[in-house]
Amino acid sequence: MKKFFVLVAVVLISINSSFAVDRSAEIDAETSKIMNKIIEWRRHLHQYPELSNREFNTAKYVEDHLRSLGLEVKTGVAKTGVVGILRGAQPGPTLALRADMDGLPVKERVNIPFASKVTAEYLGQTVPVMHACGHDTHVAMLMGAAQILAGMKDKIKGNVVFIFQPAEEGPPGTEEGGAPMMIKEGVMDNPKIDAIFGIHINSQTEIGRIAYKSGSVMASSDWFSIKVKGKQTHGAYPWSGIDPIAVSAQIINGLQMIVSRQSELTKSPVVITVGKINAGVRENIIPEELTMAGTIRVLDSRIQKEVHQKIKLTAEKIAESMGATAEVNIDVKTPVTYNTPELVKKMLPSLEKAAGRENVLENEWVTGAEDFAFYGAKAPAFFFVVGGMPKGKNPLDAAAHHTPDFFIDDSRLDVGVKAFCNIVFDY
Repeated sequence: MKKFFVLVAVVLISINSSFAVDRSAEIDAETSKIMNKIIEWRRHLHQYPELSNREFNTAKYVEDHLRSLGLEVKTGVAKTGVVGILRGAQPGPTLALRADMDGLPVKERVNIPFASKVTAEYLGQTVPVMHACGHDTHVAMLMGAAQILAGMKDKIKGNVVFIFQPAEEGPPGTEEGGAPMMIKEGVMDNPKIDAIFGIHINSQTEIGRIAYKSGSVMASSDWFSIKVKGKQTHGAYPWSGIDPIAVSAQIINGLQMIVSRQSELTKSPVVITVGKINAGVRENIIPEELTMAGTIRVLDSRIQKEVHQKIKLTAEKIAESMGATAEVNIDVKTPVTYNTPELVKKMLPSLEKAAGRENVLENEWVTGAEDFAFYGAKAPAFFFVVGGMPKGKNPLDAAAHHTPDFFIDDSRLDVGVKAFCNIVFDY
């Protein structure tokens, strides 16, 4: 009989431990209490943006907040990164929540009281600086989640690592930075991360909504350069030389044939963009050389390798057919951002608690890139979108990210905060 009661007790404990306590009502209440503060943080950060690897004041702002919550704090990670560690009252897994901190060299055109007037140096030039991709909202939402979770520390089973990352937009020049440097300096290993989650605001998704996708969600980003070498001659006598400008025009057309005629677009979108061309010094001189540079975006690693090969072949053979040469270099920058399907399925109810089931929508592929992808190579990962577009606005009329007119309605940043907090407890 004694053995029977022991067995019953073990079964009851097992059943009890398999069901997480729903903390969503408490999370909702705590988020409401600090919502004005979250908006205040966001607007301060928006007014005083900093470029990649130069987020000194932003880092101090975050550090002071995390220390006020009693968290373990590491600073100077990957130059300006800040990491806060919350150790729960009971043993359990270690989850990471990530926000990026950097702004962009863009001049703000939005008429708001907290618009940026900041300028800074970028690659030797003085440039305007703006949070034109919403990283200010990411930082504010994660600061809010840190405050709420710190206040519920005695109910947390495991650890939470808050990663405030610099240089998501890419470090300047030849500097290191961003997620690869954070990982290199141990952010995923000390303590060991079991799963990582990230949020991105979206100016064309309505406030109050969350969008997600399982599997490949954001494209890889590779940078390429092509140097075309011809033969210099007088502009009046093109037949006496080899015109690298004319050759490059054919190469650019050939690159788009890779997209439209050589890529299986039902498996993955492919985008090849030439964004820069340099050649010549005078109108009546056909130059000897031309260089072009651009980006490649795909959502499948196998197709990514095939596209690289086709770009090289296309450029070299077109140049050869016209008596010129082409030298192709491809710099692999950011891998595909991949959401672990099992993790997405497991955490979907957490997003529904934060936004309501009717407001959680499955998204399409995105051909933009995110260095959050590097974390996904180290642990199961889930990266999702929170709406920042004013209610009722047509997405086609909303300014895109990385533009002077980029605008975020910050009245529903609570959705991101609640999503982070519910994920921690539900995991």
